[in-house]
Amino acid sequence: MEKCEAAARAIRRETLNHHVNARHLDLASLKSIREFAAKISEEEERVDILVNNAAVMRCPHWTTEDGFEMQFGVNHLGHFLLTNLLLDKLKASAPSRIINLSSLAHIAGHIDFDDLNWQTRKYDPKAAYSQSKLAVVLFTKELSRRLQGSGVTVNALHPGVARTELGRHTGIHGSTFSSTTLGPIFWLLVKSPELAAQPSTYLAVAEELADVSGKYFDGLKQKAPAPEAEDEEVARRLWAESARLVGLEASHVSSVREQPLPR
Repeated sequence: MEKCEAAARAIRRETLNHHVNARHLDLASLKSIREFAAKISEEEERVDILVNNAAVMRCPHWTTEDGFEMQFGVNHLGHFLLTNLLLDKLKASAPSRIINLSSLAHIAGHIDFDDLNWQTRKYDPKAAYSQSKLAVVLFTKELSRRLQGSGVTVNALHPGVARTELGRHTGIHGSTFSSTTLGPIFWLLVKSPELAAQPSTYLAVAEELADVSGKYFDGLKQKAPAPEAEDEEVARRLWAESARLVGLEASHVSSVREQPLPR
């Protein structure tokens, strides 16, 4: 929260906009997500844009407060619950937009419905990350289908590789050779956080994207995602399983209008 408050102060100082606030949210805690969503719903008149940006990457075999594999729990389930809890506010604020941060790594992912939380398989942090980011694209597709006609759009995005601490669990940070020899080259090739944020900003405000929904963007360009990310049956099944795992009440599920699958 200290870093978050400092960022909010810097934005207020630079923009002279005093309506910039920091709020606590732990996406590894369903309790924290529900408390945050309730606070936003109570205190904010509108939610025009929701950018689901937080993530963990290739961490050890950790679990969230509620027992989910950390990457699947934070990258997908946390955002799934948060978004659903804020949908009424988003729909009341329409036209509004949701941007879900995925990754190019989703193309290597596979949704293993028999072991979503890596309880029986040998843990593979890279495969777990790819599964979580594939889940984000599938969630985007199914949510877009359910939101047809609501005035709320949702798109998935690979922003590019950013110069942040997201990769702190990867090999480049784990060896002296990587950090001293390859590190400087790597940091020259990746985007600054400011540059990496531009695609999210574009999807949030671009007038030409007002009616674009359910798509996947690589940077500023719309692209086709991996074949499994376009599987409607997998997307529907993942939605149902995610709702069960996070304890999403039937009232919230039914508030997202069902659309029949094309035949």
